[in-house]
Amino acid sequence: MKRKKIVAGNWKMNTTKEEAEKLAASIVQSSQAFQGVEKIVFPPFPFLQAVKTIVNNTANFFVGAQNCNHHDKGAYTGEVSAAMLKSVGCDYVLIGHSERRQYFTEDNIQLLSKTEQALTNNLNVIFCFGEQLNERKNNQHFETVKKQLHGVLNFFPKNKTEQLVLAYEPVWAIGTGETATPAQAQEMHAFIRKTVAEIFSQEITEQISILYGGSCNAQNAPELFSCPDVDGGLIGGASLNADEFCKIIGSFG
Repeated sequence: MKRKKIVAGNWKMNTTKEEAEKLAASIVQSSQAFQGVEKIVFPPFPFLQAVKTIVNNTANFFVGAQNCNHHDKGAYTGEVSAAMLKSVGCDYVLIGHSERRQYFTEDNIQLLSKTEQALTNNLNVIFCFGEQLNERKNNQHFETVKKQLHGVLNFFPKNKTEQLVLAYEPVWAIGTGETATPAQAQEMHAFIRKTVAEIFSQEITEQISILYGGSCNAQNAPELFSCPDVDGGLIGGASLNADEFCKIIGSFG
């Protein structure tokens, strides 16, 4: 099975309802020529259903949530369960995003529980991971990524790997203006694919899409996406501009 080409837009804590609807409509209109690329947008929780309504009849276009709680239900004020996300039409959920790990101290136990909740509710998982600047400078980036992958994927059911997408986030390149060079991105993505093969199998790793998620934009996307083990991008700030986002979608050679 050929790996999917994917461009996903994480809107984070941005947009009002009106802005989210306008952005989604603009992306739908401008990206229809790129049928060979799977498009995913991750709006804030309150706008999921509104955005889903806009993209619902568009081929190869999906909506995801930026997070889910690791419990199925209960007295967890302010939290959102995987079942709730599924009920409003979500197709994907981000798990392990660097900002969740950093600001909300999420650990492997929580991330594994979130993954289990997502799979139980038939949501596709984009599992995020990556090293901090000090880990890169101290040549610990491979060790860090390997630990993060093993911490969750060792327990990921092999018969569910078609619901798994990986997103490598070099944290030192997020919001800093720094970007991994194509050579650095390819080196790490090849290492990730090798590690996943050790966890699952060579056949499975060749079917899992690995996205690059570190300050990817319309200028650097073509070179990054030309790397053999880079299957697309998890886009942050650039996904809030429909024209920029659609240029990224069109960056595959």
